Amino acid sequence: MGTAATMLCLEAGVRLAGAQSMRPTDLAAGKLLVASPDLPDPNFAKTVVLLVQYDADGVMGLILNRRSKVPISRVLDGLAGAKNRPEPVYAGGPVGRTDVLALVRSRRPPGDAKRVVGDVFLVSTKEGLEKTFASAADSDTVHVYLGYSGWTAPQLQHELDLGAWYILQGSAKTVFDSEPDALWPQLMRETEMRIASRGPTKPFRPQAAGEGLLPLD
Repeated sequence: MGTAATMLCLEAGVRLAGAQSMRPTDLAAGKLLVASPDLPDPNFAKTVVLLVQYDADGVMGLILNRRSKVPISRVLDGLAGAKNRPEPVYAGGPVGRTDVLALVRSRRPPGDAKRVVGDVFLVSTKEGLEKTFASAADSDTVHVYLGYSGWTAPQLQHELDLGAWYILQGSAKTVFDSEPDALWPQLMRETEMRIASRGPTKPFRPQAAGEGLLPLD
C-alpha cells in the first residue's frame, strides 16, 4: 500500500488488526503503538511500543522489538537471581537508559508489580526483580528492559493526529514473541491488509518525536 493511502486511512480512524481504531481516545495502558513506515525519528523507526502507563501523570511505554546482545547477568550483576541469566536485555526507549524495568507474565504480581494487560505485569523495583528471578521465570515469561519511552499525553495525541502511530491491542503473545525482530513487519503486514486506499494526503513530519519525555519516579 502506498504511503499516502496509509496516512489518509490513519486520519480517518480506520479499524485495523485487533479491532482498534487510530483515534487518540483509544490510547490506554496495554495498547500497542506500531510506528508508521514514515516516522523518521531513529529512536522509534520500525518500533512496536507497549504502553505501560497512560494517565494524568504521563505516558510511558517499552519498545518490544529492540533486543540487544547483552545478557541480563551482565546488566544486573549483583542482583539476587540474575547472575546466571543468559537472556538478552531489550532497549526499552531513549529515556533513562540506565533504568531497569521488566515485563513479567505471571498469575500473581511479583512484589508491587503493576498489571499492564492480561497476565502481563510491569516490574520497576529491585524487590520485584529479585522475586521474579527467584521464581525461576524463563525468557518466555520475563523480558528485561533498559530505558523506556515517554510522552506527555498531548504530545502523543499530536503525533497520532499526524499519523505517526497505529494503535493495536496488546497481548502477552505479542510481548513475549519468540522473534521480536520480525514483530514490526508482521504487524505492518496485518495492518496494511485492512487499510483501504482512498487517495493522497500529506506525509507525516514530526516536530520533535521523542522530546517532552517524562522521568520515571
